[in-house]
Formats: sequence, C-alpha cells, structure tokens
Amino acid sequence: MIEFKHVYKTYGADRHTLRDISFNINKGEFVFLTGPSGAGKTTLFKLISAYEKISSGEVFVLGHSLAKLKKGQIPFLRRKIGFVLQNYKLLKNKTVYENVELPLVILDVAQKEREQRVTEMLRQVGLETVKDQYPDYLSGGEQQRVAIARALIHEPEIIIADEPTGNLDPELSKTILNLFFEFSKKGVTFLVATHDYRLIDKQKCRLLKVDNGQLVEDAVV
Repeated sequence: MIEFKHVYKTYGADRHTLRDISFNINKGEFVFLTGPSGAGKTTLFKLISAYEKISSGEVFVLGHSLAKLKKGQIPFLRRKIGFVLQNYKLLKNKTVYENVELPLVILDVAQKEREQRVTEMLRQVGLETVKDQYPDYLSGGEQQRVAIARALIHEPEIIIADEPTGNLDPELSKTILNLFFEFSKKGVTFLVATHDYRLIDKQKCRLLKVDNGQLVEDAVV
C-alpha cells in the first residue's frame, strides 16, 4: 500500500529533511505519525501524495513507484488519496452538502449517484440535519466532520490526516478518532499525524515516530 525504502529528501546541498526512512504500511492499517515540529512529517506526506520528489531511495504507493510515475499519472494517484487538515479548508460560500459533493462533481459523477453518496456519507458522520448550513455557522467539530466526509466521499484507498484534532477539545477529538477507526474497518488505510498522545493511548495501533528526519520508532502501542 505504502512503502518507503531508504528514502532521503534533501533541500540544497546538505540539508536532509528525511534520512534513510524505511517502512511499509498495509491496506486497512491505522498508523499514527508523531514527532516534533520540523521533524519531517509534512515532507513525508508530500512524498506519499507526489507533491515532492525523493532525492534518493524508493517510494511505492498503491503499487506505483513514484520515481517512475509520469506527470500525467499523478492526478489519478491523488484521486485515491483523501486529505484531512487541521484548518478544514472548507469553501465558505458552499453549504455542507455542496462541500462534500465537490470531489464527485470534479470527477463528473452523475447527479443521482452524487445525491445518494453524499446523503449516505452525511448520515455516517452525523451531519444530515446541517446539510444546508454554511461552514461559518458550524462548530469546530462539525466543520472537521465535513472535512472528513469530503475526504472520504470519493472512496479513497488512503487517508492522510495532518493534525486533524489540533483545534478540538478532548471529547471532540475522541469523536473524530472514532470516525476514523470506523472507516478503517472498511479497508481504508489511515496515516494520522498528531502531537496528541491522549489519542494514541486510547487505541491499540501502530506508531511511527520521526525526529530530525529519521524514523526513530516503529511499534504497536
């Protein structure tokens, strides 16, 4: 699903953001990624989604060697990846329904199918009653659930979540994490960056820790 083999990412002559990173993540696996600010987590995400190129080593995502991936193939790879960010990135001039529907519009999915899938997704994340609201009228937890629904609506195989509970209180963080685990049971692979060790302590899962560009821990906790 995701495999790194002795990956280096270097900026400039000698600044190694990632150094000799190797790991393998299987389909449906739920993995937390931790480490201090500047450790290399964001760079790692950019490599997985082909927004950056490796300096050396090999990265495989969904069976593709990213070093050999042609430019025209990159958008098709990204369609299989969903992104959930700390600041939501919702379109304020669109309703909850329209925000969630947008990826399907871009993919030119037929309207009837869009309606069915969006309605079901909103039900799964508990947002049916606010589907006609605009983001500014929602709580932080509701906005994050909209972002999750939008990331999942096109049925990606991988979800990358970068500090998805950073702006939420502990109870809402738990709710969001439970949503993630429910979807991981359906075969979606999750890679979640977080500084919140309370989340990690509540679930038995795999932990990858990076520090100073190196993988310093890979364990089930």
